Amino acid sequence: MTTTTVTLVRLKLALLRNGLRGSTGRRAAYITTLVVVLLVAALQLIGLIALRGSTHAATLGVILTAVLALGWAVMPLFFPSGDETLDPTRLVMLPLRPHPLVRGLLIASLVGIGPLFTLCLAVGAVIALAHGAAAYAVAVLAVALTLLTCVALARAVAAANIRLLTSRKGRDLAVLSGLVIAVGAQVVNFGAQKLGSSGGLGALDPAGDVLAWIPPASAIGAVDSVSHGSYGVAAARLVLCAAALAGLLYAWQRALTRLMTSPDGSTLQAAEPTRRRRTSRGPRLLPDGRTGTVMERALRYVWRDPKTKAAWVTSLAIGLIVPVFNALQGTGSIYFACFAAGMLGIQMYNQFGQDTSAFWMVAMTISSPHDAYVELRGRALALLTITLPYATLVTVVTTAMLGDWRALPEVLGLSFALLGAMLATGAWSSARFPYSIPQEGYKNVAPGQAGLAWISIFGGMVAAALLCAPVIAVAIWLHVSGAESATWLLLPVGAAYGAGITLAGLRLAAPRTAARLPEILAAVSKG
Repeated sequence: MTTTTVTLVRLKLALLRNGLRGSTGRRAAYITTLVVVLLVAALQLIGLIALRGSTHAATLGVILTAVLALGWAVMPLFFPSGDETLDPTRLVMLPLRPHPLVRGLLIASLVGIGPLFTLCLAVGAVIALAHGAAAYAVAVLAVALTLLTCVALARAVAAANIRLLTSRKGRDLAVLSGLVIAVGAQVVNFGAQKLGSSGGLGALDPAGDVLAWIPPASAIGAVDSVSHGSYGVAAARLVLCAAALAGLLYAWQRALTRLMTSPDGSTLQAAEPTRRRRTSRGPRLLPDGRTGTVMERALRYVWRDPKTKAAWVTSLAIGLIVPVFNALQGTGSIYFACFAAGMLGIQMYNQFGQDTSAFWMVAMTISSPHDAYVELRGRALALLTITLPYATLVTVVTTAMLGDWRALPEVLGLSFALLGAMLATGAWSSARFPYSIPQEGYKNVAPGQAGLAWISIFGGMVAAALLCAPVIAVAIWLHVSGAESATWLLLPVGAAYGAGITLAGLRLAAPRTAARLPEILAAVSKG
């Protein structure tokens, strides 16, 4: 290896080593992640080897490789700060030429947990498919091509988007990670159930045949082709993968050249004067006074603050996915629609922690329990602005999918009662168990406050469930007594109960909030 390559590999190892020295928690998290990944990789390797000789081994190996490559492609977009070496702008001031830099970064990129997991999957796939000396020879080349293509794909994507990813707006892309994980988990669950009902992996054979021509899965498909004597097909698939690797390396090199030779916004003066903001506004939809101001501030946090936006996007996605996917699978119940109200009601917990250190400006305006009540009321109304129509929409969609329109008023009433109970307990919990949310990184709780977060959220959810008990008891009594025709009464009852319990919770939380302002400010400013 050249001096540049050796230096970059040593730099990668030094970054890993020094990162583990800085914090005991970070070291424990890295070691735990390493152990879990190695365990999953080992089980996956054993499972693939156990499929050797199976009719559908090629299909599974090709599809797993394609899914893994997709993960490599999207990883830099969702976790731009997960690997400091993904940012090539750190090397801009060094006298390095693009070609040796690409070669050195590619070799250095092979050091890490991700490449090790990819290597285990590729080795297991080729062992399951290789039969004969020629197949094993191609398998060695296929493993190398698969690993290098995955790594080059991640690096090319990162280099092409690094200006965006290192900006504040670009970091907001990480907000989508919660949505992708939530949707992906339900898609995998749905697909697994469909496979079980359709007779196994045979249903994936058409998809496997297509993916076997898409790099880097085509390299794994080439091993299967050689094992069956289709040498021409195997050669074509290997050439496709090699061409894709060459194209990714070329794109990566072009992106590096552009990054190292083109000025960015930090080196250029503004080319045109700042445009004057428009001062005219349309009709104001929010109420006047402090209530409207608090609502507007809370809604702006939802739209602009990355952490708040991430929490809302995840809750909105899961609140819809759980009832809809269960309905699609034919195992759902209309009562799953209450999940939307429950997920969004969680946003009421730790209201002041979402403000972080900026809460001191809010605290300066609270001098009495009445001020605290108006503040909490404005935050609750802002949450209801999104939650009420969304919970209603999810309930109607779930009802339409299941065709149980008779139960719509009942479920809406239960959802409104649950939402009111969570708003009440969330207001009280925000004053009693506040905790800080770090602005940097992906942690949602500051070190040392995990216990407060658990008590705040899960304790509040248990209390909310208990507060909903009267409405749930009425629903059960109506069904047991045979008065199901009167279940529509649960809609006005649930709405009135939810509104009443919300107001009661805000009234109880207001004096405690006003009395504990110094403690709340200290807790939320910790991170």
